[in-house]
Amino acid sequence: MGFFSDDDDKAQAWNEVKNAPHKAQLSHELIAAAASYEAAKAYEKHVAANGQPDNHAKAKELLAAFSGAFIDRIVETKGLDAVDKAKAHHQAKEHAYEGLNNSEYAY
Repeated sequence: MGFFSDDDDKAQAWNEVKNAPHKAQLSHELIAAAASYEAAKAYEKHVAANGQPDNHAKAKELLAAFSGAFIDRIVETKGLDAVDKAKAHHQAKEHAYEGLNNSEYAY
């Protein structure tokens, strides 16, 4: 995978969030790390199917959408509050953008 390996912190956070019970015991930092990992996986799949986006801004929009969708699903299924959701959205975008800038897909 171009962004994160399967054994880095974000991948471990993703596993923890996906396997957590349906309770609001997850921090926004953990959710953000998991969301950025999920976004990277979805972006890799998108690039494989559709090719490179036209520009860096479009790639960032895709990452934000992918991470946002993951966070919304986790918030709905795990019962988190709006504050954790907002913090996780912001932090996930930062993680995902950092991964994009440091990846083989950087422009």
